[in-house]
Amino acid sequence: MFKGMKDKHKEVIAAYGFLAPNLIGFLVFTSLPVLASLVLSFFKMDLLSGESEFVFLQNFIDLLKDPYFMKYCWNTIYLMLAIPISMAGSLLLAIALNQKLKGAVIFRTIYFLPTICSGVAIFMLWRLIYNPNFGLLNTMIAQIGELIGLKLVGPNWLTDEAWAKPAFIIMSVWQNIGGYNMILYLASLQGVPRELYDAAEVDGASSWQKFWNVTWPQISPTTFFIAIMSLIGGFQAGFDQAYIMTGGGPNGATTTIIYYIFNNAFEWYHMGYAAAISWVLFLIIFVITLAKWRFYGRNVHYS
Repeated sequence: MFKGMKDKHKEVIAAYGFLAPNLIGFLVFTSLPVLASLVLSFFKMDLLSGESEFVFLQNFIDLLKDPYFMKYCWNTIYLMLAIPISMAGSLLLAIALNQKLKGAVIFRTIYFLPTICSGVAIFMLWRLIYNPNFGLLNTMIAQIGELIGLKLVGPNWLTDEAWAKPAFIIMSVWQNIGGYNMILYLASLQGVPRELYDAAEVDGASSWQKFWNVTWPQISPTTFFIAIMSLIGGFQAGFDQAYIMTGGGPNGATTTIIYYIFNNAFEWYHMGYAAAISWVLFLIIFVITLAKWRFYGRNVHYS
């Protein structure tokens, strides 16, 4: 079959042969469902009754008037406050673990463990920690109060609207601070040329000056990558913990956009409206990511 064919053509055909399984899988299981959801967003479809009606942009118009959607957008953005805190904590951990410390590998493993543990198990554990009656957190608050001679009572973390979102942020920071971001920062720090630090020391730079003028510019590509990926992940997060820990409550305080999509699609069976929300979410992520790339990408230092 390949007789007389140039070697270059053989390599091209072989390359396409290796790529074909993954490409077919992408088309069948990713591209087609995405296109189907776009078509579905122009229909008002109720799975319970089986009725469907072509409404064109009506789902999107209804979405802009939906007060719950705006509330859940705010919830999603609020919960994303965990991102800068986690990034700062990951960088500090990476700097600490980049030092020549005895047992540093053990500490890296311990900090990384929450990332590889089952999310369901972690959320069940934190639900117990946040229990207002016998949870570890409120017990510690009460014991601290006894030590200082005050009667301190911890809040109802997951049933109080004022505390539910901060509770999720605390849990998210704990879960992500020692995860992949720490590993990325650690790898980036180890790639900073030692000669730059030596030159800074010759100039009499302090530790802070070395960090700000040497370390920070050198790890800026990693910081930019982590920020972009965390931003995208933040808009898509919030389902698992809300479903397991609060059911989206109290009073929708922990319902995010993703959880709202789930409710419309699989609780209320409004598939067309759920598809419309999904595409609006895609546009939000695309625009914000593009803007971040446009305005902050220019400040990234590439060595």
